[in-house]
Amino acid sequence: MTHGATSAQRRRALSAAVIGNVLEWYDFAVYAFLATTLAKQFFPSGDDVSALLATFAVFGVGFVVRPLGGIVIGRLGDTHGRKRALTLTIALMALGTVVIGLLPSYGAIGPAASALLVAARLLQGFSAGGEWGSATAFIVEWAPPQRRGLFGSLQQASVAGGFLLGSLVTALLGTLLQPAALESWGWRIPFLLGGLLGPVGLYMRRRIGETPHFEAAYPAQDRAPPQSGWPLAARAFGFTVVWTVAYYIFLTYMPTFLQKHAGLDRAHALWSNTVGLIVLVLAVPALGALSDRIGRKPLLLAACAAFVLLPYPLFVLLAAQPAFAVVVAIQALFALALALFSGPGPAAIAEMFPTRMRSTWMSIGYSLAAALFGGFAPYVATWLIGRTGSPLAPTYYVIGAALVSAITIAAQRETAHEALR
Repeated sequence: MTHGATSAQRRRALSAAVIGNVLEWYDFAVYAFLATTLAKQFFPSGDDVSALLATFAVFGVGFVVRPLGGIVIGRLGDTHGRKRALTLTIALMALGTVVIGLLPSYGAIGPAASALLVAARLLQGFSAGGEWGSATAFIVEWAPPQRRGLFGSLQQASVAGGFLLGSLVTALLGTLLQPAALESWGWRIPFLLGGLLGPVGLYMRRRIGETPHFEAAYPAQDRAPPQSGWPLAARAFGFTVVWTVAYYIFLTYMPTFLQKHAGLDRAHALWSNTVGLIVLVLAVPALGALSDRIGRKPLLLAACAAFVLLPYPLFVLLAAQPAFAVVVAIQALFALALALFSGPGPAAIAEMFPTRMRSTWMSIGYSLAAALFGGFAPYVATWLIGRTGSPLAPTYYVIGAALVSAITIAAQRETAHEALR
């Protein structure tokens, strides 16, 4: 059902959601792209691996509270509307980001700097936990029935757009600033920029309308708590495992891997990552639209197969320190594999849930998987390499995740051509 929504209303709602999503995930992602610099500012242990592990652990801490954010903000979205939830998430994310940009370093205030970094990252993680499910529900519920794959893919394209913006800004800084300037003060610029852009997204989200599906499913006088959605959340959890692992290995950890193990300097590592993100942003909507025609499962299972077959041989090539053009080609190939999942993924996971419980339980299932497997993926990759001495070790993590999600997806029915519940 479209519930009388006009094309103009859809365009306004979609624009506000997508632009807000880009700004939200820029704020969240820029931390990973500056990990090696932040390690020196907040965890100066004298051991590069230990400092980097500590930095990636704090990156993962941001995911630990994502399930809590999913429960609290998702519940707000299911009882008081998606709009209110999305307005709250972008305000919290902007606050956490500007705090990081203003923090004194370890050299200035000692261990308190590390503790404050953790607190700011927790605030960001709480926001992200509510953002993903609320934004996905909002966009899919505004979609025409026959175009949910395309509309939903724009949610994921905007997430990638946020990562792309973060990668682009940090790549530009790495190119324009000398290393000493970047490590002294330049690293603050991306975080402060995120804090300044936050009010733009907040303004846009305050002006959007509620989704027609929410208004139809939840009359004002009937907003009782929904029934338990744990079985559906468990399915969403298994569905998400490879999605989140692949995303954070190939799009946030990869610049660090390329610097440490492929011989690239910071600027080239970030520029290759930026190219991969551009490919992802462009490919995701096309594959989302394709899933409206042929179904979600064929593309999702193809992505799982790609993540079983491709990582090991391509990491062998990366570890051999290939030319920059080869690195860019590999990054683009990983991005295309991820787009196979990210195109149909938002619609497919939203279609698992009825409207009355969609925001809460989808957020819980997705955020738990992101917390356990995705957020600590850079940490796990760094730890595996340190333990085994092999730069190929992270590929086993990706392959295992792909097998888990493939089993989950193979067992679920095709929902592309069913009415949204």
